[in-house]
Amino acid sequence: MSWQSALACWFLRRQFRPQTLKPDINVEKARALTARRVWSPKVPAGWRLRELQEANNWPLQGEWIERVDGVSSAPTQPTVLYCHGGGYYFCSPRTHRSLVFGLATRANAPVFSLDYRLAPEHPFPAALDDATAAYRQLVADGTPPESIVISGDSAGGGLALATLVALRDAGDPLPAGGLLFSPWTDLAAAGASISNNDGLDPMFSGPAIARAAQVYLGGAPATHPYASPVYADLRGLPPLFIMAGSTEVLLDDSQRVADNARAAGVDCEFEVWKKMPHVWPLFTPFIPEGGRALDRAAAFVRRVTSTTGGRGTAAQPSSVTSIA
Repeated sequence: MSWQSALACWFLRRQFRPQTLKPDINVEKARALTARRVWSPKVPAGWRLRELQEANNWPLQGEWIERVDGVSSAPTQPTVLYCHGGGYYFCSPRTHRSLVFGLATRANAPVFSLDYRLAPEHPFPAALDDATAAYRQLVADGTPPESIVISGDSAGGGLALATLVALRDAGDPLPAGGLLFSPWTDLAAAGASISNNDGLDPMFSGPAIARAAQVYLGGAPATHPYASPVYADLRGLPPLFIMAGSTEVLLDDSQRVADNARAAGVDCEFEVWKKMPHVWPLFTPFIPEGGRALDRAAAFVRRVTSTTGGRGTAAQPSSVTSIA
């Protein structure tokens, strides 16, 4: 664990975690704090940012980070559809640019960061409807499904996985893979790490998870497989790559998905990073572990979208790697 990561954990424990100890979820305060503290990195050299916010851009509301020349050195250019985290009720593509820019440049892939509708104004399944519609629009616009990776972090990681399940159920051609950073996959908060890692997680308290879930669910069952894909049948999904920190209260949200994927015959790589805070790639380039994680994520994107790997290979057992 680097000193930069230790400093980030110290900051989160002092500034963020106390908010999750409060008995109520204050949506407006969370949005205001995020907007005030957002750090927006510079657009990388050779790349451009295109923001799509007008109503006529639906369902592609959000922003593209793409190469200026539009040329990739890969035989098949990968494209990433990214779903930001934030409990389904705060954050935006802008808050997640450090992660998205880092992933795009490392994978040499354009990334569309989706600005899906937020709860409580738009409860479940609004975010899922937006994500599935965005994927279908990418395909309709000519992006081959086998070149797309759906990715996300935290709530966005759960949304990315739920999108894969919903697309499979609807009979859509599936993307090349799913890339999940510290995904929130169980809105029923039934994982053992909710209590076992309570107090160890520098960002969240365990009881806050179930409270936050109610903001999005809007009366829907917490175990609905499209809201909590840990309860979904994962058979037939494309390869998955999941990363989580060892002290996260949401660790079991990743562990159980990896176990379920293995049981369903899905190729799933699962990495547990020692003492990393929730969605630590967001802290790129401030903590070195963030850059290392994005290097590995980018390698996955390239592998599953290449003509020699990914969907064309037989499913492999789920692998679990512990990274110090």
